[in-house]
Amino acid sequence: MTDERSSLLCPLDFRYGRPEVSALFSRGARLERALRVEAALAATQAELGIVPADAAVAIARVADLAHVTVDQVDELEKQTRHDVMAINRALAAAAGPAGRWVHFGATSADITETAAALELQASVRILRSDLHDLERALLDLAQRHRATPEIGRTHGQQGVPISFGYKMAVSAAEVARHVARLDELSPRLTVGKMAGAMGTGAGFGPRAAEIEAGVMRRLGLGADEAPTQIVGRDRVAEFTNFLALVAASAERMATEVRNLQRSELGEVAEPFDETRQVGSSTMAQKRNPIVSENISSLARLVRAFALPPLENMVQWHERDLANSANERIVLPHAIVLTDDLLVKLAEVHRGLRVDTARMTELLTAGGGAAMTENLMLALTARGLARNDAHELLRRLTHTDGKADLASRAKADPTVRGLLSLEEIDGLLSPESYVRAATEKTDRIIARLTPGLAT
Repeated sequence: MTDERSSLLCPLDFRYGRPEVSALFSRGARLERALRVEAALAATQAELGIVPADAAVAIARVADLAHVTVDQVDELEKQTRHDVMAINRALAAAAGPAGRWVHFGATSADITETAAALELQASVRILRSDLHDLERALLDLAQRHRATPEIGRTHGQQGVPISFGYKMAVSAAEVARHVARLDELSPRLTVGKMAGAMGTGAGFGPRAAEIEAGVMRRLGLGADEAPTQIVGRDRVAEFTNFLALVAASAERMATEVRNLQRSELGEVAEPFDETRQVGSSTMAQKRNPIVSENISSLARLVRAFALPPLENMVQWHERDLANSANERIVLPHAIVLTDDLLVKLAEVHRGLRVDTARMTELLTAGGGAAMTENLMLALTARGLARNDAHELLRRLTHTDGKADLASRAKADPTVRGLLSLEEIDGLLSPESYVRAATEKTDRIIARLTPGLAT
């Protein structure tokens, strides 16, 4: 018998994504959410005296996958060629005589849009938790390496020292901004509608506003205050562009790990199981940053998913179906993959191997060349014009292989006329240079840590 997994098409089904997150978008889960919305509508209408109370109870009793199955709905959809009508017929049949009140006054989009809001609400909770987990991992590294000197680089070239902890604190602050963005956009995203065709509520009669408010209250959602037949697609586009921002941050952090793990640097390395993990089928010595590379790859796809929702904002009049098909693909994939890459990124940083000795080695290889700014400022403070100090140090750092900066500075008459040997050594000390980075790291940690409790 052929293994069922061998016939799977989408890598989300067998390679990427956590099962518990993928399950949120399963066909059964989506059907169950639609049934919840139908039951909430009936219950609200019963509360307002619009449908019989016993009918609402009967509908609620069968609004689950034990009574309305995916197979039943599939068979009915083959006949009707309409997904929501198939759900309505299956639920009405299961409810018996009470089935006449199923979907009373509603339009299909009332159900699908509100069910989608429940899906997005659950997704927001998952992603918020992911971001906080990543932030914790980064802040832990920031705390442990708050005063660990590391060479800072711009244009791929050595600049001046920072602390590795400050590098991690910078990333933690970036993640915290994403949490703030998610919290700010969430109320705009997690809204449904129960306003009938065209969004006016006419089909529900004079109590339309009460019906919509009651349904959303039962489901824990907000209501789109100005829908057409569907919820405004700017809401979805904002969310997928948020996911693109998160993905870009994730790739930036993963790329930093990949760069620092290069053989020529070797300052950090992502976790690697030395007992059994293989880096190459040919080059047995390889220890590749494959998780960070995987994060980069998935992040590029998540960013690509931001485009269709922008296109979907353009609808013909009050609604068309040009958004429907691609949203069935875009939203589950973008959310599952964003969760996947965030979880992986947190794991990379929790298990990150930080080689402080290698950082020191690279930092001191130039004999203090990375501390030229310190020396320049000190010379300026002692009376040398800043531009003259800059030119002097530019000449002293020429790499002709004769001597390091410390030796050259001590032998230079201009420098020796202004600074003592002890002062030169102190100014060229990486530990003294990173004190400001250490203090700033501490401030970032103190500011961000309380937010992780919420």
